[in-house]
Amino acid sequence: MLESPWIVALCAMFVWWFATGAILCIVKNADRRGPKAHLRSVVLTAPFGLLGVYGFSASLGAETTGTVWMAFASALLIWGWIEHAFLAGIITGPNTYDCPPGCSEFERFFRAWGTIAYHEMLLLTVVLLMAFTAWEAPNQFGLWTFSLLFVARISAKLNLFLGVRKINTEFLPRPLAHLPSHFHRAAINWLFPYSVTALTFAMTCWFERLYAAETAAHTVGFTLLAVFTGLALLEHWLMVVSLPDEKLWRWLMPAAKEKQG
Repeated sequence: MLESPWIVALCAMFVWWFATGAILCIVKNADRRGPKAHLRSVVLTAPFGLLGVYGFSASLGAETTGTVWMAFASALLIWGWIEHAFLAGIITGPNTYDCPPGCSEFERFFRAWGTIAYHEMLLLTVVLLMAFTAWEAPNQFGLWTFSLLFVARISAKLNLFLGVRKINTEFLPRPLAHLPSHFHRAAINWLFPYSVTALTFAMTCWFERLYAAETAAHTVGFTLLAVFTGLALLEHWLMVVSLPDEKLWRWLMPAAKEKQG
């Protein structure tokens, strides 16, 4: 059953929705308990990241349906823990201040980079380590999954910096309250057409590989990559099309505390 492209696609979309909601829920709950709660939550979820490292390493030696699923899940566990550490304000950057109004583009870019520098360097380091570990290994799907997420994230952040119509800050936790001041609102920017074109091309390539797949492992792997590329493309379009996508996760968030009168 887990070899059918349709079932695989549905599972991938559920994982995307559930994993995103779980991280946001953990971070927003920690927000309610104070700054130390964020550090505790990152430490307590670290075993999931370590499980991802182990699973990625264990999946490299063979390309079967099971190891492809393992590689995909492991890449998401590693990615999810790093994103959690970022949203919790533990691994971000040296700049924790709002961007003052009237900054030049160069200064705004320098300040924006400072807000996420450590996080981006960690992601790049992980990509390089995964590439080194997976060099000539039979199963490359874990590396491709993580690399896809990494490239899509860079594209999204650059588009937010250059200017998009919709910047969803509803779920940003307190440690990242300064982040939106470095973004820019605009109908569209010069990079956006290149971003969506590149993602569309990548998705088409994955579908072509899926169509040509000769094994169940390739069917599963390329379906997962195609769906996640499609979701990254959708997330880009939602930055310029005003749709209430935040409703997908709002019901998972903890209720706001009532103010004492």
